[in-house]
Amino acid sequence: MASTKVQSIPENALNPISVIVYARNEAKSLEKYLPNLFNQNYPNFEVVVVNDRSWDGTDDLLERLAKQYTQLKVVTVAEGDKFIAGKKFAVTMGIKASSYDWLVLTDADCEPASANWLMGMQQPAAESTEIVIGYAPLMKKRGFLNVMIRFETFFKAVNYLAYALKGKPYMGVGRNLAYKKSLFFKNKGFAAHMHIAVGDDDLFVNSNGNRNNTEVQINKEAQVWGEPKTSLIAYLREKKVQKGAKVLYKSGHKLMLAIQAIAYFLFYAFTIALLCFKATLYLAIGVFVLSLIVRCLIYPRLLKRLNYGELRWWFPLLDIILFVFVVFNSFLSIFVKKVQWK
Repeated sequence: MASTKVQSIPENALNPISVIVYARNEAKSLEKYLPNLFNQNYPNFEVVVVNDRSWDGTDDLLERLAKQYTQLKVVTVAEGDKFIAGKKFAVTMGIKASSYDWLVLTDADCEPASANWLMGMQQPAAESTEIVIGYAPLMKKRGFLNVMIRFETFFKAVNYLAYALKGKPYMGVGRNLAYKKSLFFKNKGFAAHMHIAVGDDDLFVNSNGNRNNTEVQINKEAQVWGEPKTSLIAYLREKKVQKGAKVLYKSGHKLMLAIQAIAYFLFYAFTIALLCFKATLYLAIGVFVLSLIVRCLIYPRLLKRLNYGELRWWFPLLDIILFVFVVFNSFLSIFVKKVQWK
């Protein structure tokens, strides 16, 4: 079920919340964005910042901020052989230290779209809800790379949000995701995929989400803006890392996404092939124009609703470029096997 409104609810009817913020060498981001979390129109919440082996001055910054904000709780993961290095271990430590059952997760380089963010993420329509999948657009920056990254993020978001609305949640993003602490520990947290660096968000939803316990929240006031990658290398590395989690998706979800990807590839592949022959040239043009008309009825409205409205005039071109990028990245991933995670 989708939540599209942020309404006023009596304070005694609101669940207390623990906001979990993951940070690794994010002193600049924390100084810029963390204070905004304490301006939320919500009566009872804490902010748990997990400082994961940082060496950039994050410790000193959090110590100073803790004196200023009484709702701030700091969990520090230090370097050492006793620890299983990685984001999942750090997030687990933050969850263990949290005080409340409802958790709202985000990252240090993210900013709530409004002071009603927590209010929006904590209005489950059903008592059975244990997971709320939020939406997290990326900030607008200069350059064509930013345009492509944001369009690809939109494309992916439409997919996982649509499937979740159909009762088939297969992923969420850690920049804006809520779930119950009791659900986390009942299903042993990240234990099933602790051996890989990624999946603290999508694999958790993939393993634990279903049509009865998962809702979607896309109201603009309940969104979270994230910092996009600013270099092509960093972006390609991120895509490579994310791809490592998909191999552990449920079989039905993998098949569903594979069919979709194949259909997407075949559409452009056959269109290009038909354009190469005189006998099928007009057929190819007709098919492409028809598909363009259909998408013109859908994409612009979705782009506007998901905070990428300025891209709606360019989506036909961006869709073609995205196809080329997907093909390029697929071939690249065959030859580049080593993956790094911060």
